[in-house]
Amino acid sequence: MSKQIKHHLTEDLLMAYAAGSLPEAFDLMVATHLSLCDHCRAQAESFDAVGGQILDELPYPAQMSDSALAATMALIAQGAPTPKPVNKSCAVLPAPLQGYVGGTVNDIRWRPIGMGVRQAILPTSGDASARLLFIPAGTAVPDHSHNGMELTMVLQGAFSDEVDHFARGDVEIADEELHHTPTADITADCICLAVTDAPLKFTKLMPRLFQPFLRI
Repeated sequence: MSKQIKHHLTEDLLMAYAAGSLPEAFDLMVATHLSLCDHCRAQAESFDAVGGQILDELPYPAQMSDSALAATMALIAQGAPTPKPVNKSCAVLPAPLQGYVGGTVNDIRWRPIGMGVRQAILPTSGDASARLLFIPAGTAVPDHSHNGMELTMVLQGAFSDEVDHFARGDVEIADEELHHTPTADITADCICLAVTDAPLKFTKLMPRLFQPFLRI
């Protein structure tokens, strides 16, 4: 799979993921990409190893509260959480996403947002948001720019914009400087995972009017 992926995550994102400092939505994006991309997964594992080595070399142990042992024992007494089942036959949703939608692509609760495009907002905490987008073949998302960072990863089909062509596993990283009009390939409907840390900036009036209701 990773041999076909051309657009990868940045080292900054992978290091933040290894450090546990990303919002849940961005954490989900990285985990989903790593499940498909050998290249980025190897980088992430190297950052994990470096972090572990740094911890091993710390000269003094970290201070712990008096209740730390009791809290740990209470968690052990609760037992391990029951893992959510993963449907390996789902060809669209990688394992990290299946728990967020409650199953496979057939279980996604799509909501129309116009021009045949549908979305499903995923339950993540924090300031950033995550959603799945369904873009019919040949359809363009309204042209827009960004108030912050937007990561978009293709799960099915492909799309093109002013930057390049993006297929399954590819991640487009957009910031305040990018103004684009993503358009799904004519050959297949496109499904994407998109995460943002700020609302988009739409050019046309109608998308701007509906933006508060669609939470984009």
